[in-house]
Amino acid sequence: MGSATIQTIFLIGYAAFEQLRPLAGHIREAAHCLVVCRTAVLGGHKQSCPDGHFHRIWYNSCKHRMCPQCAFLRVQQWLEKQKARILRCDHYHVIFTIPEELRFLLHFNVAVMTEILFHGARDTLFELLGDDKYMGAEPGIIAALHTWTKTLLIHPHIHCLVTGGGLAKDGTWKTARKDFLLPYGVIRDVYRKHVRSAVLKALANGELLLPDGKRPQQVINLMNKIGRKKWNVRICEKYTHGRGVLIYLGRYLRGGPISNRRIIGIKDNQVFFHYGRKKREVMSLPIPEFIERFLQHVPLPNAVLVRSYGLYSPVKKEALLQCRLLLGQGPINLPQKIKWQDCFKDSKDHPELCPICGKHLVCSTILSPIKVAHTSDPPIPHFAARLAA
Repeated sequence: MGSATIQTIFLIGYAAFEQLRPLAGHIREAAHCLVVCRTAVLGGHKQSCPDGHFHRIWYNSCKHRMCPQCAFLRVQQWLEKQKARILRCDHYHVIFTIPEELRFLLHFNVAVMTEILFHGARDTLFELLGDDKYMGAEPGIIAALHTWTKTLLIHPHIHCLVTGGGLAKDGTWKTARKDFLLPYGVIRDVYRKHVRSAVLKALANGELLLPDGKRPQQVINLMNKIGRKKWNVRICEKYTHGRGVLIYLGRYLRGGPISNRRIIGIKDNQVFFHYGRKKREVMSLPIPEFIERFLQHVPLPNAVLVRSYGLYSPVKKEALLQCRLLLGQGPINLPQKIKWQDCFKDSKDHPELCPICGKHLVCSTILSPIKVAHTSDPPIPHFAARLAA
């Protein structure tokens, strides 16, 4: 079985795949980026030892949010910033999931349903934690939307990092009254109330696109039916700090629904990859199906899939500083932006040092991008703007 990455899978199967399926322009762009990332197509530069001992070619990265080759640095930059901001208090990991019966609405209404999911989780936590019965204060929340399962199927859910305390109206810090943050049955029912109300409102306002043959009354009937069901909301055990949950959220901030580490290889036109947590089960999918499952998670252009609310909101800097002082923390000291070279600062094999004499390599040649024809419709924007960002 040959080793494989997301890029090799797309190199093998995407050209035939796109000929048989109508794909939106932003999905074609994502696929094209995966194929050409760090290849001569995007250009690059040549580095050389000043004494001529060694030469190395660096090809440019595509910087697309779905590209696993480009994910690591951006995720680390985000993590370092968030670690500097979070409060020195208990945190909880809360996961909000909509019933399977509603997933078709996300397929046809990505932007609207994304807002409904985020707002449903936010409003549920604000309503309950603002109640004196549970905490009576404003929490800090960092929320991320994930749309996949371990087998790459559609499964929209919101992961939230939630402070175990908050800022009360009288300016004091209040801790959650319950060790489990909120009663499971209560948070489940309030979340169901918010999402159900928002879906029905969007339907009444004509904001939801329905599949052929689906009438508005059928959606109303469905909402009434699942309004009597128990929805899935999970509250994980309390963490004495929030860094572990941050790392979990950051894992899927960029790079798509599956990492190269989980891919075992390709054999007989099948992609083999790990799924599951403990048993490390192996699953295989035909290359076209693997590509299709991967691409269904490409977000809309400029979609914001990680959001901060309450004390962690960008507009609550003063409140966050007040809480930091109450908890014995000083003002936020944001770290310098990490560069990729920082990942090798303690390595003896630094890629920008000559392996023979140890001198720093210098840029000797600029390699221009290669123009290639592809079948995207509408055309994929030129990558110069992204590369210059």
